[in-house]
Amino acid sequence: MNQDFNHIQSVYWVFTQLCNDDCDHCYNDSSPFGKRISHDDCMAIIDNLPNKMDRLILSGGEPLADKKLLYAILDKLQSRYGNEIQIMLQTNGDLLTKQKLQTLIDKGVTRFDIASIDRYHKKAGGRLMELAELFESCGVIGTEKDPLIEGGHYLTENPLSWGYWGASEDMWLGGNWARGKALKNNIWLKDPSHNFCTILSGARNFLGGYSDIPQEISIQLWRINPCCPGTHFPMGDARKEKVADVLKRASQNAVFKMLNDGNPLKMGESLGISEEAAAEKNEELKNICLYCDHFMKCHKNEIFDEKGVMATLEKV
Repeated sequence: MNQDFNHIQSVYWVFTQLCNDDCDHCYNDSSPFGKRISHDDCMAIIDNLPNKMDRLILSGGEPLADKKLLYAILDKLQSRYGNEIQIMLQTNGDLLTKQKLQTLIDKGVTRFDIASIDRYHKKAGGRLMELAELFESCGVIGTEKDPLIEGGHYLTENPLSWGYWGASEDMWLGGNWARGKALKNNIWLKDPSHNFCTILSGARNFLGGYSDIPQEISIQLWRINPCCPGTHFPMGDARKEKVADVLKRASQNAVFKMLNDGNPLKMGESLGISEEAAAEKNEELKNICLYCDHFMKCHKNEIFDEKGVMATLEKV
């Protein structure tokens, strides 16, 4: 496990839940009425990010639905980090124009991922060829290579690139996480054998120490999470705390260490709860995210102190 959390491979930041679309499967309730945080909050979060990041993913919601805030964030990132990080924008592409694309490039975005090529989104991939021409007109190279998964350093040989993907029943965005509108609309994956913690965007390796999957944390608006679905209670508040300090505390907490290992059914071992008992409850709830929520709610006072700060828990 890492000891210096002032350098992290990847941070996934949903800075807005405002969106032009209102997809049935959206795990964070993004919509035209989605939650937002202030300009000052976003500036404080940037100040609290690790000193070094290989990649920062900006997502939503739809980032371009909150365009003024997105541009301010990019300016602040440029001021703090210069060209030392790869900035990726995850967008549905609906609001992208040539002028906006060029502005984003000028403000330091080097990777664009169109995350809407599926039946859940309004345009269902119908704009893909138009977007391909748009990217080509601005010198953005289309590639299937994922700069997070492939290659150790993310300032790649082709630093300006784009790719596309979408939700499917086989992928984690296909209404699988028991979260948000997927939960409300009953399209979450009912499969207790599926361990979301071990896949990209799950909790495994959020503290580092493994080489099979990149190190990544998630910030949902201000909530610091070990995974994109997010634990029921966040690890910390990125508006008020240094992210590196929060991760350091997590590295000393037996529950979150098990999440880092990708073993959510072993989260309770330090509290006397056997893996067998956890597996039985998970089977009942039919989804590991729901089991994680259940566990956190039942044991909040043992995992966190009265101020909501993670306690130091040693494995028994």
